[in-house]
This record gives sequence, structure tokens and C-alpha cells, in this order.
Amino acid sequence: MQLPQLEDLGNLDGHRVLVRCDFNVPLADGQIVDDLRIRSSLPTLQYLSDAGAVVTACSHLGRPGGRPDPVYSMEPVRRQLAELAPGVSLLENLRFDPGETGNDPAFVAGLIEGQDAYVNDAFGASHRSHASVVGPPTHLPSAAGRLLAREAKVLGDLRTAPRRPLLAILGGAKVSDKLGVIEVLLEVVDELIVGGGMCFTFLAARGAKVGSSLLEEDMVEACARLLDSGAPIRLPIDITALGPGGVIGDPEAGGEVRQVGTSMPDGWMGLDIGPGSAVEFCDLITEARTVLWNGPMGVFEDARFAAGTRTVAEAVADCRGFTVVGGGDSAAAARMFGVDDRIDHVSTGGGAALELIEKGDLPGLAALRVGLERG
Repeated sequence: MQLPQLEDLGNLDGHRVLVRCDFNVPLADGQIVDDLRIRSSLPTLQYLSDAGAVVTACSHLGRPGGRPDPVYSMEPVRRQLAELAPGVSLLENLRFDPGETGNDPAFVAGLIEGQDAYVNDAFGASHRSHASVVGPPTHLPSAAGRLLAREAKVLGDLRTAPRRPLLAILGGAKVSDKLGVIEVLLEVVDELIVGGGMCFTFLAARGAKVGSSLLEEDMVEACARLLDSGAPIRLPIDITALGPGGVIGDPEAGGEVRQVGTSMPDGWMGLDIGPGSAVEFCDLITEARTVLWNGPMGVFEDARFAAGTRTVAEAVADCRGFTVVGGGDSAAAARMFGVDDRIDHVSTGGGAALELIEKGDLPGLAALRVGLERG
């Protein structure tokens, strides 16, 4: 899709430019745990600074509920940004004002006051019709930042012009969160692997007993419909499960861990794909020329249930095709297992990536195109 680029803004020397970034970084005790999202916007900020612009960045952080909350202060981000991009100023948390999520025109007016141009580099927030995302392009010359432009191209091409065979790997907890994207992907993929907690609703649709595993009973019929359609859906053939009395994240609590088939005894909880499934999935990954991975295969934060996600992550990293990790937990897993630097594209927006694949557009992208047409 056509988006205005930074170069389209023309001469920026001495001009004031507002940049919407996604600095919604994880914090612990007031310290940044992972600054990937800050570093991802550095090419945009550097281009603008080198062009002589006076750059002001803005972002949200967490969900403060439309009022100031020191827990969600941008100060830790401001300190890190000062080291990485000297001279770039940063506004306070946009969500301290209810006008941000409410897309209040008055909030937009205050945000852009004194600014000469606007850049959206916040792909991870561009599926929201929030004031800082969709408002400025209706008033100012606007462009996509480097990060946003690359995300839109990579994910757009994956949806419309992938190299084949195209393999999608979906994990995570709920079918209901991803039913729309599953239906869209099934129109374009050659194979779709389903793992993680969501696989148990599909297995139940095939008549398997899932014990105490995560199950969305109201989605069983939808899963059965997809399976009966002949769609190329691959489900696990074995499961790593935790027995009664066990506690996720606490091996000391007891509870037996073992591999079972696709039907589990009462009281057992499936928490990872089994080794047989991992081998089968890896064979598919090796043969693919384009791979999209979104969602872990199990509760990888618990070492007892990390093997499936680790194996898939390593297979995606080793794949000779073009590989995309769709943000969120799968991106965190890729970093945890040390393979993120071997992935062709790690998206900064899990929800935004899936919505772009599902719908083919995002409010933030549409707003930039409207601004382009207006200009």
C-alpha cells in the first residue's frame, strides 16, 4: 500500500516534527526490562535529526486509565531516549489524558500545536483509532516512519504476494482472539500449524478429551467447521501435560509431567506440544519459503514446558525462507532463546500485525493515506 515516506516531507531544517512512537516498554521496579521498541524507532529519529528538524516524540505507556499515574511515567523512557537519541524530547504519557483513547479533537489540537509536520512510527499502536494516531494527519504534512513503513510492507507482502510454500504457525491462548485471522490465513497459506492453548479447542472439535486444558467450549463448533472444510490445518499429535496437583511456574509444588497423546486423562493439563509434534512441525518449517509465526507453542516461561516453543523458534531461525515473527509472546520467546537476530523480520506489534493480516489495513495507515491524498 502507498504510504507517504519521510522524504516526502521535504526540507525539514528548523521545522518542528512530532513523532508518534511506540515506547510501551516493559518495566520492573521503574527500570526498562527491554528497550527494543525504543531502538526500533532510532532510524526515524536519526533521519529527522540529521535533516535539522526539532524532534518531539510521544507515546503511551501501559494503561493508566486517563489520569496521571507515577507508575506509568515516561521518565525511565526519557532517560534511555536521551542516551540513544540526544536532542529528541519526549512528552509525558499520552494516556494520562482521556482525550487520547477517546480521539478527542481538542486533545489533537493541543498535541500538534506549534508542530510543522507529523510522523507515525508506532506500528504497535496503529490498530487503535486514538488521537495521536489518526488525528495529526488531518492537520499536518505527515509520513510513515522507517519502522512503520517496513512493517506495512513486510506484512502486506506476506498477505498478498508471499513466496511459497507459505506456512503460518499460530499459538497463544484463545481461538476467539484469532478466529478472524485464521479464516483469512486459510485463504492464502499452504499449511497452518495450530499450537499453544488454542489447539485444545481444535482437538476437542475432533473428539479428543482435553482434561483440564484451556478450552473455549463456545468455539468448538467453529473449529469443527474449519476442520471439516478440508482446510490445511496441522494440529499436535502429542502433548506435554501437567498432572493433578501441579502448579504452572512452580516445579516444587509437585505434579507429574509427561507426554501424552491428543486425549488426556481427567485432571491433566496440556501445557506444551510434545516432541513428536515438534519434529513434525519442524519438517514443515524447513520446507517453507515464507513463515509467519505468531504465538508460542506452550507455557515457555516454565522450563518444563518450553521445549516445543524453543524447537519451533530454532527451526524458524534456521529456515532458509523468509521468516516473520508476529510480535508479542513469540517475539519474546525468540529473544529468550537467542534466535531473534536470525529472523528476517520481528514485528513490534503482535495485535497490529494480526489485524493488518486479517483486515489488510489499520486506522493509523489509513489516516496517513488520507493525509497523502489531502496533500
